[in-house]
Amino acid sequence: MAKRDYYEVLGVGRKAAADEVRSAYRRLARKHHPDVNKAPEAAAKFREATEAYEVLSDPEKRKKYDRFGHAGPMPFGARRPGAGAAGQRVSFDFGDLFGNGGSGFARMSLDDILQALRDRAGSRRRRKPRRPHPRGADGESHLTLDLLQAARGTTTRLRISRPGADGKANEETIDVRIPPGVQEGSKIRVRGKGEPGRGEPGDLYILVHVRPHPYFRREGDDIYVDVPISITEAALGTKVDVPTLEGMTTVKVPPGTASAKRLRLRGKGIQAKDRAPGDLYAVVRIVPPGELTDRQKKLLEELAALESTDPRTSCPWK
Repeated sequence: MAKRDYYEVLGVGRKAAADEVRSAYRRLARKHHPDVNKAPEAAAKFREATEAYEVLSDPEKRKKYDRFGHAGPMPFGARRPGAGAAGQRVSFDFGDLFGNGGSGFARMSLDDILQALRDRAGSRRRRKPRRPHPRGADGESHLTLDLLQAARGTTTRLRISRPGADGKANEETIDVRIPPGVQEGSKIRVRGKGEPGRGEPGDLYILVHVRPHPYFRREGDDIYVDVPISITEAALGTKVDVPTLEGMTTVKVPPGTASAKRLRLRGKGIQAKDRAPGDLYAVVRIVPPGELTDRQKKLLEELAALESTDPRTSCPWK
């Protein structure tokens, strides 16, 4: 069968520049490389493209080919005369085309390259991938904290039960660091304290529960606390001592404060490391007096007579 025109093989014109020839060969070599293309005709197309590139990439050979056709340059892979009885094979630098990834093919004939690729592919087929040993299963344990422990963080000692290599349960005591800001339902991971396996042991996940506090309520990272005040304190204003997570502090109640008014203490809520600190809200609860003396009753009646506004004016049923 007559050889195809080298320009036709590479898909370039006869006036194609050296870079265009190189680019065309790279595309064909990657497409038909026997190491990646298992089609029956891939090796032949790879050889054909390589032969064409060897000629068209060499200015002298290309000049002879343009003048005399296939009779001009020496055929690809032929032996040169004058190299001894065994002769000398034409070599081709694949490293120039494939970079470091092709450096192993440098200065090898095409026959040697194809054989090396077949050997390498067979070696990969024979080599079985290593399967990692199965990891142990994860375990779960429960831990109950009070609100201050959950807010501030703590280190607590926890007794856990883990199956040993013999299948029997082994008791173990571990110290667990609780970060600040955990809440109900948070999970804390303890590496390597789950069930053992043929590979690495699993992890232990500690599910956090938080006890209700006697007077603090938590909503997200904010803390709420009810602060009772009298009618006169609400009307005239006052200063009251309010509990916080760090201790007592004094809060100013403005005159005319209504019940359920929230007095904000910025940054006095939960302070987790990975979030902005929450706030503490002192919620005003106005407590009316119980039994009144005659004097108190009279003064309140006088105050009621002096009132000029109806607190229910803005009600929707008005």
